[in-house]
Parts: sequence; structure tokens; C-alpha cells
Amino acid sequence: MSLSRRFLLGVTLLALPGAARAASQTFDAFLDGVRAEARRGGVSAATLSRALSGIRPNDRVLELDRRQPEFTQSWAQYRDARLSQGRIDAGRRAFADNRATLEGVQARFRVPARIVVAIWGIETNYGGFTGNFSVIESLATLAWDGRRSAYFRAELLAALKILDGGHVAAERMRGSWAGAMGHPQFMPSNFERLAVDMDGDGRRDIWDSRADALGSIANYLARSGWREEELWGREVALPPGFNPEDARRENTRPLRDWARMGVRRADGQPLPAAEIEAAILLPGGAGGQAFAVYHNFNVIRRYNPSNFYALSVGLLSDRVA
Repeated sequence: MSLSRRFLLGVTLLALPGAARAASQTFDAFLDGVRAEARRGGVSAATLSRALSGIRPNDRVLELDRRQPEFTQSWAQYRDARLSQGRIDAGRRAFADNRATLEGVQARFRVPARIVVAIWGIETNYGGFTGNFSVIESLATLAWDGRRSAYFRAELLAALKILDGGHVAAERMRGSWAGAMGHPQFMPSNFERLAVDMDGDGRRDIWDSRADALGSIANYLARSGWREEELWGREVALPPGFNPEDARRENTRPLRDWARMGVRRADGQPLPAAEIEAAILLPGGAGGQAFAVYHNFNVIRRYNPSNFYALSVGLLSDRVA
């Protein structure tokens, strides 16, 4: 991620959604309201002073919020950027280097280690880059901006509670432009609900403990309804004359029904004649790659609600194990 550029208080953001709110309330007045609400929620004055002193709106955060890759890239561009041979090779090394931890995570949460590693790889390149934005400043910027102010204000308050609880120092609480933190890129509210102490040291440390981070990813998926006995999905080949309008996530049928319609595995072998509910997706449009996706695909989407993201996680997981 690029280093943030700051803009002076009082600059009018007329070209950006949310400008009306920004113009009607200064950032300092906004922070005063956050302080008051956080104090009512039990956050100490000392924590608020450390966390909020000196922060300003970050225009780089706003810029990135308007051009997220799930909405600006084609499937081929998105896929190729995340399924490079380098990322696959690094994933295989990460799998081998953390095998004992991953086996413990899989045994506890009943989520495959390869899926955990794939999410870790796509989120932060296996912990190689967890973000260089101040989480507090990013969340404050997005909450003040107005486009999704209620959501980001709640996340900002959750982040302040994490600091107040001593889980991480303010200077270590760095992450993505959107406020996602640590190896798993958890939003603050997800940290509160889903982070786990996997290494048994009494702390939930998704920043510097790989065990806690990997366990937290698995816990997220387990709590979202992961089915241990099912795959995420698979690439398939469609029969001639297949109606592209049938390819949508909401159109689920038993896998055996798709098989009867002529859908086969990508290698040409028959699909299993199973009762598993599946949908067909064409992420690049008619004539491109086709996938049969199952319940666990939608569980991955709970981590990030993008078909491109969930497909990339599934495909990477198949290559790193």
C-alpha cells in the first residue's frame, strides 16, 4: 500500500461522495463526538488521548475506497494478480513451515488448513504485508466522510476498545486503508467476536502470533458455517448450448442435476452424482471459465463478499496444499 497523503482541515471535497457531511462538520468536531461516545462506552480518557491526538483526514484512504479492485478489474486481471506462481510457491512454503500449527487449527475448528493458508496468502501474502495505514486514522477518515459513516464509526469505536483493552499498542495498530488489521485483516468488530488465543499465552494477538492469526481465520469460517465434509467448489466444463442466464449464485441445484444437464469437471470427467447443492458461476462472462460452487464458497464470501475473492481463495487453496 502507498504511504498516505494528508490534506489540510477545511479543504472542501466537492468531487467526492460524502462531501456534504464533510463540509457541514469539521473533523475536530467529529472527533469530539467520537470521544464522548467512546467515554460513554467505557474507553479511558488516556486511551483516547493517545489514539486520537494529531490524526487528520487521509485523502489516500478516500481515494482507495473509491476504486476497490473487485469492482474495477476483470476476472482475468483479478485472478492472475492473486494466483501468481510466486504466491503459490510461497503458500506451499508457508504451509510446510507452519504445518504443526495448521494441523492443530484444523483439528480444533474443522476447517481445512489449505483454506486457512489461502486466505492468509490473499489477505497479507502470508503475513508479508499487513498494511501501513494507521487503523484509527483510516477509520476516522471513513467515518467522517459520510458515505458509510455509521459502519465505520462503529468500527472506530471497536478499535478504540481494543486499544483500551491492551491487546495492541496504538503504534502497532496498523493495517489496510479500510481499517483491516493483522495477518487475517480483521476489522475491529470481528476481532472482538472472532479472534482467538491459539498459542495459549492469554492474549489474542493477530499482529505478531501466527498461531493466533491462523486460528482466528479458521474460527471466522467455522462460525460462518463451514461444512467440513464439503469442498468449496471446482472448475467445470459446460455443455454446448448452456444458457448463461442459469449461471448465477442464487440458482442452486443438486450437483447430480447439473451433471444430467451435461456439466462435467474441467478435466472432462463426470461430476459426482451427489445431492450437494451447487450453483454455476461465469466470472468472466459466457465463454470463459466456469465453476460449480457449493455452500462453503458462500462461507468464504462472508470473509469478503466478492465472487472474485472467494474463487481466488478456493483456487489458491487447491494449489498450496
